[in-house]
Amino acid sequence: MTDETRAREEDVGAEKPVVTDKRRIDPETGKLREHGDQAEAAADPAAAPAGAGAPTAEAAAEAPAGEADAAAAAQAEALDLADQLARRNADLYNVQQEYNAYVRRSKADAANQRQAGVHDVVEALLGVLDEIELARQHGDLTGPVGAIAEKLESTLGQRFGVVRYGAEGEEFDPEIHDALMHQADPGATATTVTQVLQPGYRAGEKVLRAARVGVTGPQ
Repeated sequence: MTDETRAREEDVGAEKPVVTDKRRIDPETGKLREHGDQAEAAADPAAAPAGAGAPTAEAAAEAPAGEADAAAAAQAEALDLADQLARRNADLYNVQQEYNAYVRRSKADAANQRQAGVHDVVEALLGVLDEIELARQHGDLTGPVGAIAEKLESTLGQRFGVVRYGAEGEEFDPEIHDALMHQADPGATATTVTQVLQPGYRAGEKVLRAARVGVTGPQ
């Protein structure tokens, strides 16, 4: 082989193309290959881009400071939310108390209105009750009329607590008696009812009409 032929073969071998295997899986080992900058950095650490290595001292110092600021901000936000929750709970409690008070007032007002209605009806019937009592005193309250009258009085007493009062011998009480006549008695030690001109009526503690009476008392 001549020198010229040998030189020609060397030139051909130098110009052969280089084939790069870019398959991600190594066909021999079955493992994932590293490509690009990672493979180059692994093969030649000096070729790794700037900043890709270990963090600098300044970055290491800034990381804890940033974490502390974030923790402080989160704690402040948690305290603010807790304060808002406490205020909302207080507002809800106040609303509940106002509602409960309103319900109690409403029930009391309803009961008072009902009682006032009963008193109005009974006061309108006082004239009828007086006639019934007079008929009873004269012995005229007999037969079906007497039964109806007694039923009326019984219903007013049992359902609405209406009571007739006023009898001779009672001690005079200006809260429930209305003295239309007065006689002096030197031997009397207290003022007493000696004559009932018109009986009184009350429903519970409320006096619907004071008993109109004649009294006798000390001079």
